[in-house]
Amino acid sequence: MTIRVVVADDQELVRSGFAMILDAQPDIEVVAEAGDGAEAVEAVRRLAPDVALLDIRMPRTDGIEACRVISAESGCRTVILTTFDTDAYVYEALHAGASGFLLKDVRRDDLVHAVRVVAAGDSLLAPSVARRLVEQYTAGGPRGTAPGPDPRLDVLTGRERETLLLLARGLSNAEIAAELVVSDHTVKTHVGNVLAKLGLRDRIQAVICAYETGLVSAGSPPPGGGG
Repeated sequence: MTIRVVVADDQELVRSGFAMILDAQPDIEVVAEAGDGAEAVEAVRRLAPDVALLDIRMPRTDGIEACRVISAESGCRTVILTTFDTDAYVYEALHAGASGFLLKDVRRDDLVHAVRVVAAGDSLLAPSVARRLVEQYTAGGPRGTAPGPDPRLDVLTGRERETLLLLARGLSNAEIAAELVVSDHTVKTHVGNVLAKLGLRDRIQAVICAYETGLVSAGSPPPGGGG
């Protein structure tokens, strides 16, 4: 199956370079290029791609707002292009529905790998990396975290809540299985139930939810030394 991609960046050389790299792959097709977020949203609406690669800083509509609209309106998954070390918008992009991040100076192979990973329905960032990002942008910040468990979590069973907690602390499925003494298949079922019941797109969104609802607080120690 061919992965259809929209590439959005206001720098033409960056945009065309990414498009050229991706188009050279036998399983990837760049169906549109966009110079800003508004153009990216229009292209997604018109062409229904699998993945949108969005620069975080663009004129008219930036990558965060474009990501928010695309995530709300379609099944297209978004990857944010960022300088990462200096951008103060990483948390906002995660909250808007981004499935991951790439540095603007990403290597060719990593770019291709990222598109394939996200198109397959996985998150580009390991849960432990996502956890550190969320901690950085919630601890002591204006958004903060909820003072206690949120009523949204009431839809989860006890075991599903434990699964969400371990996801937020950075454990892989295998590590969660070991922690809960269940099979990998059971963990996959629990993770799927958590995402479905809470209306979350992926594991990154699950990490955010765990912090926002107060299930985990910034700086919480990982269980059993994991994460």
